[in-house]
Amino acid sequence: MNDHQASALPSPSAGPYLQPVRGVALCAIGALALAGFAWVVRGVWEVRLAVAGEPASGPPDQGDGVHRPLNSLEDSYHLVSSVGGFLVVVCALAFLSWLNRVRENARLVAGAPARYAGIWVYAGWIVPIANLWIPRGLVVDVHQKSAPGARLPRVVNVWWGLWLVGLFSGVGLVYSDSTDEVIGRAYSEVWPLLASDLAVVGAAVAAIFVVRAVTAVQERQGRERVSP
Repeated sequence: MNDHQASALPSPSAGPYLQPVRGVALCAIGALALAGFAWVVRGVWEVRLAVAGEPASGPPDQGDGVHRPLNSLEDSYHLVSSVGGFLVVVCALAFLSWLNRVRENARLVAGAPARYAGIWVYAGWIVPIANLWIPRGLVVDVHQKSAPGARLPRVVNVWWGLWLVGLFSGVGLVYSDSTDEVIGRAYSEVWPLLASDLAVVGAAVAAIFVVRAVTAVQERQGRERVSP
């Protein structure tokens, strides 16, 4: 082995290689941008419904299980809502893939177990009460282990606050009303719908900056580990 080859190898003290994160980060950022855009479109359609006004035949959900035929605008809102729901699923898969990768890298950097067991990467978002803090805790743990002593980026708290508003507002990501009932609300009380949409879009944008910040820290760690 010549001197040039030897200099290209990581030093013995560099520690284990970190998994590359740029690819999964770009996928997560792209998916977050698409999901945020879908919610902007959803808000635009809700404004269109409010401006058009409720038809003389009343809301689509007439009560007692009776639904009148939808007009073209209401039908297109159903399409917008369905596409938005699909993009949210894609976004969740991409974000969790990124979170899994950076979580494993953080464990390698710190040489210590992650704060939360692996199951919480998935269950933390859906288990009642636990979903109020565990997803944020996962990201915080990754950042602390990846950059010991560094201040947590403020955008993490901004992201989490907006996420909770969008999730639990009753008209955001999780709501019990059917799409027809949401259309009825757009006719009668559109502002709560728009406020919730704004929180979801804000959470998506903030999450992009969270992904960028954590990814940058880990890429810096990766470069240091392969330096001669």
